[in-house]
Amino acid sequence: MINIENLTKYYGNNRAVNHISFTINDNEILGFLGPNGAGKSTTMNMIAGYLPMSDGTVTIYGADITKDPIKAKRNIGYLPEIPPVYPDMKVKEYLTFCAGLKSVPIGKRKSEIERVMNLLKIKDVSGKLIRNLSKGYKQRVGFAQALLGDPKFLILDEPTVGLDPNQVAEVRTIIKDLKKEHSVIFSSHILSEVSAVCDRVVIINKGDIRAIDTIENLEKSFTVSLVLHIKIKGDKDRAASIIGMTDGVQEIKSINDEGGGIYAFTVTLEGDSDKIRDAIMSECLKGGVSILEMYTDKPNLESVFIELINRPVKKSGLQELLDEMPDESEKNTDKKEEE
Repeated sequence: MINIENLTKYYGNNRAVNHISFTINDNEILGFLGPNGAGKSTTMNMIAGYLPMSDGTVTIYGADITKDPIKAKRNIGYLPEIPPVYPDMKVKEYLTFCAGLKSVPIGKRKSEIERVMNLLKIKDVSGKLIRNLSKGYKQRVGFAQALLGDPKFLILDEPTVGLDPNQVAEVRTIIKDLKKEHSVIFSSHILSEVSAVCDRVVIINKGDIRAIDTIENLEKSFTVSLVLHIKIKGDKDRAASIIGMTDGVQEIKSINDEGGGIYAFTVTLEGDSDKIRDAIMSECLKGGVSILEMYTDKPNLESVFIELINRPVKKSGLQELLDEMPDESEKNTDKKEEE
């Protein structure tokens, strides 16, 4: 298991990561999500031991990344946001160099390099200079070096950047297969990719964790306000009156004329959506309005993500007290002006 406790990073007076804690379980894929500038790459760099932390601890299978970095890093395969490739090296030459850095036994290096090249499908470019590769191939070479030595824990920062849709699907399959013998944390801006691969997600914004849970649980927890789409045939005004008067209907957001006496309503609901739909159906039939179609937008990871990163963070009582205290520098300035 990987434990991250109270992890904090300051750049001068700017706090980029704010006392965050979470765990990554054995054989788990954890998605790490947040908008640009949220602190994702900084956190992953600290977990990898690449960037010193201001406070907190990172423990990789019992080894503290600060106190025993060599032991901890033996279990880590790391693909940073910008792949650490040397453009003047050939692909196979670079992977041989990386295998040496990772202390892969000499007798096993050739087979290990072959394994990762086949896995990432880069054997056909093994003799090419890295500088002459496309961005997608460079990304796959960087991913290959992370897998060298078969580390138990993989840190993947935007592993599919620059890949075409076919390559993205291939890498997604590789990551899912890696779960059988590895623990994985990876960040991505492609939320559909995270939904397809991850067991749990951590959502971070402005250095603070906003949520840690399974995608299923997060989606279930954001069902207070639902959007209902209704397509009717008949009197538009009568339909609007019936729908608007139904208990649980918050608002008719839009009505679109689709021609031929057919209208599409978009409605927001609050409460038991099944009961509200049944009530609308019943009242419309009584009023001579035919319902052609009715369906509800289900919450997804994207809607949960947007809601969480825009939600204000609740401050602790101590922090609120500190914020309310007058700034000493301002008090001193006021005294000087009085003098």
